[in-house]
Amino acid sequence: MSVVVVGAGPAGMTAALRAARAGADVLLIDPARSLGGQYHLAPPVEFGVAPRRPRRDQRAFAVLDQQIRTHPRIRRLAGTVRSLDGRTVHVHDGETMRTARADALVLATGAHDRVLPFPGWELPGVFTAGAAQALAKGQRIAVGSRVLVAGAGPMLLPVTESLLEVGAEVVAVLDAGSAGAWLRRAPTLAGQWDKLAGFAGYLRRLVGSTQFRTRAGVVEARGEERVREAVVAKLDARWRPVPGTRRRIAVDAICVAHGLVPRLELAHAAGCDLQNGFVRVDATQRTSVPWVFAAGETTGIAGARAAAAEGAVAGLAAAVEVGAATWGSVERQLRRAELVVRCGRRFGRAMASATRIGEDWNAWLTPQTLVCRCEEVPYQAFRDGVQGRTRQDEGDARSLKPSCRVGVGRCQGRMCGRNAEELAENLLRG
Repeated sequence: MSVVVVGAGPAGMTAALRAARAGADVLLIDPARSLGGQYHLAPPVEFGVAPRRPRRDQRAFAVLDQQIRTHPRIRRLAGTVRSLDGRTVHVHDGETMRTARADALVLATGAHDRVLPFPGWELPGVFTAGAAQALAKGQRIAVGSRVLVAGAGPMLLPVTESLLEVGAEVVAVLDAGSAGAWLRRAPTLAGQWDKLAGFAGYLRRLVGSTQFRTRAGVVEARGEERVREAVVAKLDARWRPVPGTRRRIAVDAICVAHGLVPRLELAHAAGCDLQNGFVRVDATQRTSVPWVFAAGETTGIAGARAAAAEGAVAGLAAAVEVGAATWGSVERQLRRAELVVRCGRRFGRAMASATRIGEDWNAWLTPQTLVCRCEEVPYQAFRDGVQGRTRQDEGDARSLKPSCRVGVGRCQGRMCGRNAEELAENLLRG
């Protein structure tokens, strides 16, 4: 009886090890050959270099990595899950398609950057912040020599540090949120001293290296064959550009992230119910599909520590599901992990509230701004499609996407889906 774990970040690694230790045979699948996901990304061993500033939890990760690699019940497969057919998992390893049976499935597929569209965001030289960080951490490559980092949320700080470490000049860091939003949630955040210490450390190291501005954002990228200028502006509480505050900054790269969105492709394929845009789970991380569990950022954005704790719960519950363990044998481990999960979720809710995207971000869009880059759908065509569909029937915002060809391209809505839903909802309200 086997447990299949998809994703080898903090949640997936912990799920695999806990399930194996509880007696289950585990198959751990991830596209990368190394473990750790984006969180623990490092240059390949062949490079012969180490991270300039190792994470505080690097030693714990090294131990976890070794335990997984040497555990006799854990098999690893470097590949991408292409589809689910009942309990059969189809994996492409780069050369061939392989299949595996999952008596229990743990989805720990993580999240990716959300980027709000703005005029010129399709120009070469405009990157997601996560992509820029991956190149810096994993390949020691800077995406540009003069870089602007913009968006919302605490992710902007580690991305900036990664860019500075590989020699880029970060001309500015623009956070569309406000410091007051974080201060108002201080009671909830106070219990997360490790995260607060991490944020303070980033700020301390970056002071003097770049300028920080809140209530500001990039509202346009300019250039011919690639980005040459960023147009930035002050933003009001609803994220509308403040008149008279636009200015141009010479850059050769822009890195943008407006928070994170979960990777839900496999959850959709398995038929899992969603809640507020994330996979809905119970106290044991079980989804609406009884043999499928989910952990980490697919269930909510709360940081690596909470993700690992959710992975522990999911792995133990999956081991019970396949008959390798009993609830009594794993009860003590579950209780310890669930305490961390509850604390992490409180922090996640506070962080989501503090970094909430303003309702009127569409104010910086022009009729020609691409809403969907795969299908090259401009905002005007999207708006016409939404309004035309509205006159015919009163479907919800998500049902409007196919009529505008938004979300039907190669990425299947990964990059534009959430944006399209919000834009459609705003148009329907207006």
